[in-house]
Amino acid sequence: MGIAISTGTRIAGITATVPSRSVSNREFGNLTDQERDLMIKTLGIENRRIAEDGQSASDLCFIAAERLLDELDWQKNDIDVLIFVTQTPDYITPATSIILQDRLGLPHSCLAFDINLGCSGYIYGISVVNGLLNQLRSGKALLLVGDVSSYCVSEKDKSTAPLFGDAGSATAIEKTGREEDRMVFNLQSDGCGYDHIMIKDGGMRHPVTEESLQDKEYDKNVCRNDLHLILNGIDVFNFSIREVPGNVRTLLQEESLTTDDVDYFIFHQANKLINDTVRKKLHLPEEKVPSTLEEFGNTSSATIPLTIVNTLADIVREQETQMLMAGFGVGLSWGSALVKTDGFVCPPVIET
Repeated sequence: MGIAISTGTRIAGITATVPSRSVSNREFGNLTDQERDLMIKTLGIENRRIAEDGQSASDLCFIAAERLLDELDWQKNDIDVLIFVTQTPDYITPATSIILQDRLGLPHSCLAFDINLGCSGYIYGISVVNGLLNQLRSGKALLLVGDVSSYCVSEKDKSTAPLFGDAGSATAIEKTGREEDRMVFNLQSDGCGYDHIMIKDGGMRHPVTEESLQDKEYDKNVCRNDLHLILNGIDVFNFSIREVPGNVRTLLQEESLTTDDVDYFIFHQANKLINDTVRKKLHLPEEKVPSTLEEFGNTSSATIPLTIVNTLADIVREQETQMLMAGFGVGLSWGSALVKTDGFVCPPVIET
């Protein structure tokens, strides 16, 4: 797809929800103090929010959506589009978005579907919502993005468990018809790296068997079964630092902008090593690149909206900003978006 340009829509509000349970990486696993210190330094993650048993991504997004609709004073009957981006749905089928349409009390005329994307999902979701709204004479949309990745990792796997936290978000996007309301996207994919981040069993390619449930030890403190998430850290690092800076530069060049023209760069919160390397390759000052890794960890699809709400709420409520958002990871899938905001609803992070 490459570069896509959308005009006549704006972000009206963003909310984010995290579980109230906080887990410290200082208490993770059978590691020495030296190993634990090195892990935390590399990941940049001290604490993670972990869902309670039975608490789903849709639960977190539902709470975020209800709060956002209340803050905006939007009428539920006016919502035309509901998209749910997640890789941890309630069920294999039906689509969780349609369940959320009913749960939120949205009208039957509301278009609803899921998007199965992770780290890049927020960028893709905004692009898809814009495309749909541009087909309508007027319209309002809810983009719900979240994951409970903690359900997918082995607590005995130091390559994944200390990395992931859980979160949900809601973003309200509305059609304005104004040419000055402009968003520009650079979206890319490369399926040859599909196995760099994956859950091997449980789909139709590799259905669940008794063997799927058997734990296997791959290395010291790396033990999991085939229903757990696999993350090849070296390949993901190499992909991220190779592709993301170029993607961002291309987007800026398309709009004849430099990094000085952007107020904030909101990157997917992969880990500190990856994010710092991407930032340095783009020669960005730290103050332009907010982070929530230390407090929340990698919350997969929700990292970008969570970072906006947690670090920039006071600014985006009151000021115009030029943001560049970039998501990258599982798929492999990556993308960036230039979004100019003009003041939008952004309450503090909700805990539940």
